Amino acid sequence: MILGFLYALIALGYTMVYGVLKLINFAHDAVFMVGGVAAFYVFGSVLGITEPLTGFVLLVGLLGVLMVAALAASGGATFLERSAYRPLRKRGAARLSFLISAIGASFFATYLFQQEFLLGAGKRQFPNIMETASAFTLFNSRVNNKDLLIVVAVVLCLVVLDRIINQTRTGRSIRALSEDVVAAQLMGVNVNRVIVTTFVIGGFFGGVAGALYGINFANVAWNMGFIPGVKAFTAAVLGGIGNIRGAMLGGLVLGLIENMSVVCIGSEWANVVAFSVLPLVLIFRPTGIMGERIGG
Repeated sequence: MILGFLYALIALGYTMVYGVLKLINFAHDAVFMVGGVAAFYVFGSVLGITEPLTGFVLLVGLLGVLMVAALAASGGATFLERSAYRPLRKRGAARLSFLISAIGASFFATYLFQQEFLLGAGKRQFPNIMETASAFTLFNSRVNNKDLLIVVAVVLCLVVLDRIINQTRTGRSIRALSEDVVAAQLMGVNVNRVIVTTFVIGGFFGGVAGALYGINFANVAWNMGFIPGVKAFTAAVLGGIGNIRGAMLGGLVLGLIENMSVVCIGSEWANVVAFSVLPLVLIFRPTGIMGERIGG
């Protein structure tokens, strides 16, 4: 379920952009990677943290890691919207052009970070700011403090996003734009600002996921976003892309399916089973478990 929670958090970025633009942001995996790498540099290279933190300092450190990653990923998502999406929107480009541009941006960012002056080709050890310790036992499975951190952070992010979308003026603008662009413009909605806000929100949660990934797996890499990104997209489709609560449900279901396959048929089949979910959902229930809509 821990993997499922991470997939769900990344899937929120796909869901947000699709809900507004009706386009798949295939560069979101790079946004996720940027968040994790930014946290690695700030807390590993700049602050030089090598020993686990404790007490109040640990709480501040965790909040700092998550915020650094979230802000860096939001900045990356904003740059992505400005450079890869907005010029195409101004020219009224075909939907295929957006898809190609997003894939190109993803490959560009990914292989840029592979260069030695940024991250390099191998994995880099994430700062050990939190020592792993057992928290409690659930159904004969030991749950550690990092697992608990992921669950709490993801649930909190979902609650905050749900309230933003359903109870704020920004959320009303996003929902209006997802329903009808022309009508939203006539009602005074600033389309470009709402789209940028959508990318910022999606990038923010993608960055949080990148930091949680680094903390949990103790490493970051230039290609760390590819597999989780594709699985998060699968989770978004499974839950109902464009549906925020559906993204959470889809992530949890996909995580359970993937790990049950490990138990039943072996770890070498985990990715095969996980990726088989996508075509099966598109064939038998294209709208996903909860349907397509930007609200809850």
